[in-house]
Amino acid sequence: MTAVPAATVRYVGFAAPGVSHRLATGRALRLDLEAGDQLSWRDEEGGATLWLLSFDAQRRPTVLLRPLQGVATARADLRRFESTALRSWLGDERELSATVLGGDEPARTLEATQPGTVWCVLPAGHAASPEGAGGAVSIAVTPREPHEANPLPPPFGPVRDEFRVAASSARAYRVHAGECIQIIDVQGQQCSDFMAFRVDALERGVERCIDSTVTRTLVGGAYPGPGLYDKFFDQDMQPLLAVVQDTVGRHDTFALACTARGYEERGFPGHINCSDNISAAYAPFGITGRRAWPAINLFFNSWILPGDNRLRSDEAWSRPGDYVVMRALTDLICVTTACPDDIDSINAWNPTDIHVRIYPPHQPVPVALAYRQAADEPATMTEHSAFHPRTSALTRGYAAARDLWLPTSYEGTRALEEYRACREAVTLQDLSSLRKFDVMGPDAERLLELCTTRDVRRLAVHRGSYTLVCSESGAVIDDGTLWRLAPDVFRWCPSSEHSALHLRQIARERGLAVQVRSHERAMPNLALQGPCSRELLAAVVFTQPLVPALESLKWFGFTIARLHDRDGPSFMLTRSGYTGELGYEIFCDHADALAIWDALIQAGAPFGLVPMGSEALGILRVEAGLAERGSEFGGDIDAYEAGLGFAVDLNKPEFIGRAALQRIQAAPRRVLTGLVLQGNEVPSHGDGVFLGRERVGVVTSAVRSPALGCAIALARVAVEWAAPGHSLEVGRLDGQMKRLPGTTAAHPFVDAQRTRARA
Repeated sequence: MTAVPAATVRYVGFAAPGVSHRLATGRALRLDLEAGDQLSWRDEEGGATLWLLSFDAQRRPTVLLRPLQGVATARADLRRFESTALRSWLGDERELSATVLGGDEPARTLEATQPGTVWCVLPAGHAASPEGAGGAVSIAVTPREPHEANPLPPPFGPVRDEFRVAASSARAYRVHAGECIQIIDVQGQQCSDFMAFRVDALERGVERCIDSTVTRTLVGGAYPGPGLYDKFFDQDMQPLLAVVQDTVGRHDTFALACTARGYEERGFPGHINCSDNISAAYAPFGITGRRAWPAINLFFNSWILPGDNRLRSDEAWSRPGDYVVMRALTDLICVTTACPDDIDSINAWNPTDIHVRIYPPHQPVPVALAYRQAADEPATMTEHSAFHPRTSALTRGYAAARDLWLPTSYEGTRALEEYRACREAVTLQDLSSLRKFDVMGPDAERLLELCTTRDVRRLAVHRGSYTLVCSESGAVIDDGTLWRLAPDVFRWCPSSEHSALHLRQIARERGLAVQVRSHERAMPNLALQGPCSRELLAAVVFTQPLVPALESLKWFGFTIARLHDRDGPSFMLTRSGYTGELGYEIFCDHADALAIWDALIQAGAPFGLVPMGSEALGILRVEAGLAERGSEFGGDIDAYEAGLGFAVDLNKPEFIGRAALQRIQAAPRRVLTGLVLQGNEVPSHGDGVFLGRERVGVVTSAVRSPALGCAIALARVAVEWAAPGHSLEVGRLDGQMKRLPGTTAAHPFVDAQRTRARA
């Protein structure tokens, strides 16, 4: 019997029946089953090992699922699990036997023989393992008894009150300061108007409610989102509610709730409408009725085209069970509707129900947004990284980076000081949102040769390279760093999940024996960047004789290191970064994250180490001329237009996109160039670049450069005007009303030969 890997399991939550759940590496999921319920699992990426711990209704270990004959068992020491959720649920720290599913079985269905609970655990491998790790499985429970077609998401905890707002109706209700309101779209694509009045103002005979114009002005956005700019305000600029969670992110604060007049003018006199419903629901509270109600139109998908300034709408993005959670900041009288509009697309032509839950003030609900790896995949909610206990003591400024909250800057320094520390000393940055995939198997090299633009065959163990994954048309699907851990094991660290989906598709089409496993949140990582980074690491890094020593690591080399000595936490140490400076990146196990952070902070004090956030990194990236997904490339932008031609090896005999890139290289239309602007005004992504009245390019990224003392930009420009020395202008105010003069320049703007990174 073998042991479950230590300190690798984090609790995901309770799984609702009838819904498919994605269980990623290093995660645990609780399933409450009745006799006859079926549990199905499918290995999405290949090679995953799923552990099942089953208990009867009295929480005693039992054989709950069948058939289990011939399936191996393993010892699971719960005292070594990072998460306390399972131990808290059990009430003790027993050792238990776990059922192990995996190996050659890509899918399996098991049936519960009695009521009970199953904990599904997907242990994570270690970041420093040369054998690779990672993986994800999908799990679903099919109840024996008929169940609701669209089950609601599980509650966050005890619910003070909940009710269903039937289609084409409205309901008013009171909430107290500190309580949370969860508004759930039951069947998806259903608009729900929301309004709230302050109770203290109503008691004085004054009506004060959510004011969309005040809210947009104070938060600087069309809709508040979880984070710093999360508030809804009234006419007195008093905050009424804070957005805590949002699984959709597409709502409207511009239009009215639907009105009788709106239906009349479209030929539907007498049609039920939200404004009349709101007035009727609010009447018992003494709130004056209105023919047209302003409202927050949750799940209403609207946008404004910059070309004609028209407000447009279409079917909602919300799916069954999507929701918004708001915390009341004062006592409120709220109203929620289920919109009756059945004559256009906003409710997908079919009005349905809205469900409301109210949680007591003491119920914790984490701040989170929904993140989807692809549009058709289940959402995961943003979490804090493994380093959050340390970073949160230094800042409250966080932004969502894919599925994690990461610091934007630190309150004691802010971006400019952090930038200077990276240039002159050393910085430490949480970059845990970086994607990590292990590509392994006898055909791993063959797959990567087909799908990447550099010669993988020349990549030795303990070496890496920056490379691209392109489509047949030469468009950049993704960029990233590829590391060779072993002859048939590679670690791919791209900017998104799209390349992993591409790799799996090609592997299936070509019949290749290879697995592409994701690490997701189980492998946090840090960037240690700056001229003092090597000296700092020398004080804390230990390496065994069989792997490269710290001082022998060249640019894009890596080693497997330990903290302080041979018994310290191990991690993968790479000589790489995104700043243009000498630097290293550290990939570690979740359980070791805080020990590694603390050791680096302590050892870095004599070198002037400063924690750094994403704002300073953005300045450094542009000065270094480094491309970013969504700025320099994405969509149909090819490698040469993105300024990434240096990562394309046309001497390779075969790779996807080679023929297109060879043709483009011979006759490019646009290329990436630098622009040094006259002044400090920073243009925006998408601003046009002009020669007189002729538009010759577009700005992809821009910052104010502390090193050059002016604004600089990366721009995709017609080849005729891309060479250094041409005088061009960035056009603002529709391109013609305002111009920012500048001169094309080589990039990187700072350290053009990258001597600092290679030092």
